[in-house]
Amino acid sequence: MEIVTGAAPLPEELRGAVVAIGNFDGMHRGHQQLLAAAKAVAEAQGRPWGVVTFEPHPRSFFTPAAPVFRLTPPALKARLAAALGADFLTAIPFDAALAGSAPEEFVRHHLVDRLAIGHVVTGYDFLFGKGRKGSPETLRLLGARWGFGVTTVDQVADEDGGAPFSSSSIRAALRHGHLANAARELGYHWLVLGEVVKGDQRGRTLGFPTANIILDPGTELGRGIYAVFARDAAAPSGTADWLGAAYFGDRPTFQTGRSYLEVFLLDENRDLYGRTLMVGLVDRVRPDQRFTTVEALVTQMNHDCATARRILAAERQNPALGNFPLGRLQAEGRL
Repeated sequence: MEIVTGAAPLPEELRGAVVAIGNFDGMHRGHQQLLAAAKAVAEAQGRPWGVVTFEPHPRSFFTPAAPVFRLTPPALKARLAAALGADFLTAIPFDAALAGSAPEEFVRHHLVDRLAIGHVVTGYDFLFGKGRKGSPETLRLLGARWGFGVTTVDQVADEDGGAPFSSSSIRAALRHGHLANAARELGYHWLVLGEVVKGDQRGRTLGFPTANIILDPGTELGRGIYAVFARDAAAPSGTADWLGAAYFGDRPTFQTGRSYLEVFLLDENRDLYGRTLMVGLVDRVRPDQRFTTVEALVTQMNHDCATARRILAAERQNPALGNFPLGRLQAEGRL
């Protein structure tokens, strides 16, 4: 998949493409249906297809002092789009000029002149332009003028009649450590993608050496121990994941006042410093807690690893999310 950066035009072979447009934070099951619609139109028309999104997140532009809990930061979003078969992804810079653009100006400058789109697919609630005055109906009117087609995807909800899939409700589930609820909406186990850095190496002294990943500002995962699958992000597609137990929290026993995502591999002993690790969080083993002695902490950590192993073995045997596109790819090690 090609990443088209900044204000660069699309290469000639990608012009006339079908594009899915939106923020797509989370790439949840609603987003996946929208991308599937774009892919279907592209296949029917013999066109390439891609994803058009915005960076930074609009909320970060309007309230820069309040970091946004990004479910899928840019690198992860691009990886998921590629896994779903997109030919390209481009992020339109969200700045003062874009925020102040009239809907017609946005469409003409970005979609027509720069990207030369042939068709656009968007959600029923996509609003754009100054004052959020642009809508799917605006796109249809401008498409008729400038020669591109428009498909609008209706609200998407669970088959059991539940609430529509929502990035906000997924964030809320993750904040409370409700991983199953988040995964049900995402259609895959929530992922963290990040470089392994050196921590204070305290885990090594306890017999649990960990790979430490710095999470983006604004990440509000519930504190505690998690059962996780992990893999080197550069590993070939189809490589088996490693089993792991991960900790996210403030280390109350040691009162460090710092937050970490620390991944302990259950059956591996690898030097991962400097590598990019992909971590899929399957379930929370327990909330964070303070122990009166280091010995009590180590005893509990052994119990936590045993519990994590049982959770992961069950998930490998019968992937709960194998009926969804990204869940199936995740289970097969192809994300």
